[in-house]
Amino acid sequence: MTTYRAVFGIREFRALFVARLFTMTAVVLSSLALGTVMFRETGSPFLTAVSLFGGPLVQLVTARYLLASSDLLRPRTAMVLMAVVATTTATLQTLPGLSWWARFLILAGGYVAMAATSGTVLALLSDIVPKETFVLARATMNITVGGMQIIGNGVGAVLLVVFSPSWLFGIAALVSVAAGVTARIGLVDRPPRAAGKVVERSRRVNRELLTSPVLRPLYLMMWVPNGLVVGCEALFIPYAGNHAGYLLAAGAVGMLAGDVVVGRFVPEALRDRLVLPLRGLLAVPFLVFPLSPPVPVAAVLVGLSAFGYAASLPLQERLVRHTGDEVRGQAFGLSSTGLMTGQALGAVLAGGLAQLLGAPRAAGWAMAVMALLSLLVTALLRGGLRRSAHPEHQVR
Repeated sequence: MTTYRAVFGIREFRALFVARLFTMTAVVLSSLALGTVMFRETGSPFLTAVSLFGGPLVQLVTARYLLASSDLLRPRTAMVLMAVVATTTATLQTLPGLSWWARFLILAGGYVAMAATSGTVLALLSDIVPKETFVLARATMNITVGGMQIIGNGVGAVLLVVFSPSWLFGIAALVSVAAGVTARIGLVDRPPRAAGKVVERSRRVNRELLTSPVLRPLYLMMWVPNGLVVGCEALFIPYAGNHAGYLLAAGAVGMLAGDVVVGRFVPEALRDRLVLPLRGLLAVPFLVFPLSPPVPVAAVLVGLSAFGYAASLPLQERLVRHTGDEVRGQAFGLSSTGLMTGQALGAVLAGGLAQLLGAPRAAGWAMAVMALLSLLVTALLRGGLRRSAHPEHQVR
């Protein structure tokens, strides 16, 4: 099964795809609205960056105790729970007169729930489709991310010219309801993947995954170079102001193109060898930003960089290969938590660096520094990554 038609022929995959599409629409609109409000009200690049990407730091703290829920909860129940929480947090953000710290508390509440369910979607995807089709199915799911970032940021940027950010929060709440309804109606009510106590199992399996000499470099390659480049993206609003939505949309175009090309047309053996070149491509375009390229040129550079996010596909393929079924939800949950935490730390670091520099071109120089750090980490992880190139080791 190697075609989009065959993948979409699976009824549950169609339901999962649509639910994910609604979810990502809500995420994009809420994120753009929150970043815009934060920058308008505080004028701080640091607080703006944290509002866009800082939430996963909360997820990191709670994931140690809750992450096993990705395997211990019924998958459909977990997805409906995520939708309910997203609806609630988006609705609360529409309340007038909220201080910046109150908005951060609301944001944190959503990420506590996410810590308990972050591995659900990918683990469920690995159940729905045959293993040999996982990369194509994963790339297809990524299309929802790229497509909704293009549409959401583009439409959101237009709406913000006419309406207040509260409108975007309201739309996000309604779309989250649609995501929950789609998951409830379209997915089979599968039993939990495992049994046990949440806290004890979370800590034990996390320890096994993170101490594995095969999986640890794999996780770090997923998290750190990616997170540092996301720090560059966290500075789009300080760099481009009201035009930041177009840079975010350009990044989504590049990411979408990478997922389509690498996921659909590149054979597995070549795909696996492209991890390091794609990680390099992710960082190099941001080395140009100290020259303050105009928004159209910057958009092209951002799109080129985002093509490099496709390295996540062969990395996740290796993760499936090296983990057993009974821990796969937590393995993907850890992957998601670490990825988002890396993005949050990258955003905090980039925002703090731009705030420290304080010059008119601070955002561009901070982006270049983050890109150089990403290239350095990629080079340092090269040796350890070789250990996951063969399928002998598996964590169960």
